[in-house]
Amino acid sequence: MIIVNLDVMLAKRKMSSQELAEKIGITQANLSILKTNKGKAIRFSTLDAICKTLRCKPGDILEYREGE
Repeated sequence: MIIVNLDVMLAKRKMSSQELAEKIGITQANLSILKTNKGKAIRFSTLDAICKTLRCKPGDILEYREGE
């Protein structure tokens, strides 16, 4: 199972979900789907924009947990 730890990075960067959504050009609803692990996929362009904005790597946001 892939876990999205976006809340952790947002807290570290002291940024709101709304601010991130505006900066990367997606809706707050789509960002919420990612944050709550309800998404089935993420575009590389979206992941790239998140990483650039939060100054992090994909591994800081995405985590693999076996057997869940």
